[in-house]
Amino acid sequence: MRSYAIGDVHGHIEKLQQAHERIEADRKRVGDWQAPVVHIGDFPDRGPNVRAVLDFLIDGIAAQEPWVALKGNHDRMMSLFLQPREQRDPLRSDLHWLSPVIGGAETLKSYGVDASQSRPTDEIHQDAISAVPDSHISFLSERKTSFRRGDVFFCHAGIRPGIPLENQDEDDLVWIRNDFLDDPRDHGALIVHGHTPVKAVTHHGNRLNIDSGAAYGGPLSAVVIEGRDVWLLTDEGRKPVLPIGYL
Repeated sequence: MRSYAIGDVHGHIEKLQQAHERIEADRKRVGDWQAPVVHIGDFPDRGPNVRAVLDFLIDGIAAQEPWVALKGNHDRMMSLFLQPREQRDPLRSDLHWLSPVIGGAETLKSYGVDASQSRPTDEIHQDAISAVPDSHISFLSERKTSFRRGDVFFCHAGIRPGIPLENQDEDDLVWIRNDFLDDPRDHGALIVHGHTPVKAVTHHGNRLNIDSGAAYGGPLSAVVIEGRDVWLLTDEGRKPVLPIGYL
């Protein structure tokens, strides 16, 4: 059972297009045009062209491409900010979407909104409501938080170990880190996730981290998964991604 997956995008439309080009090249090699492409979430923030990224995904899904787009914590924070009355993420109320560490101001630049820190937040909010299409807000808020296919479970951040996969909580699926990352147990499926940047796609046996830091100048990685076997897609073709410690 074959699936494709793409890591955290963060507003990098050219990297996203290149990742899809590598997937299309692999499709041609194997003759498979139906295997889903799972986007692991975090489409906005930090990068230069969030608007184009969301247009690309919305148009592809509308054209019935076999794409899955999951919700990440940045997607949730953006959709909450753009409600008629601004909201903060209930799990991280200490973080404001417009703060530099999150990158919401960079997102709004792609919509022509001045989100500089010298402006009152309520003015920025009103300008954002006017500038961001309703279709983009709906797209972000309506994303599912997980996708299961065979022996693979896709989500943005990870899962709460010891909880059945079908009973996972959205807060964990979009935000969890150490409780998941440090757990060596098999979770009943290979967990494919992003959220925590690494230098390169890393296979830990029980989980696969595909966030290779596109937001910070790294590549946007695309992988193909068959069963629990993983390959990184490059311009030269497939490159095996073996579990750490594999001999």
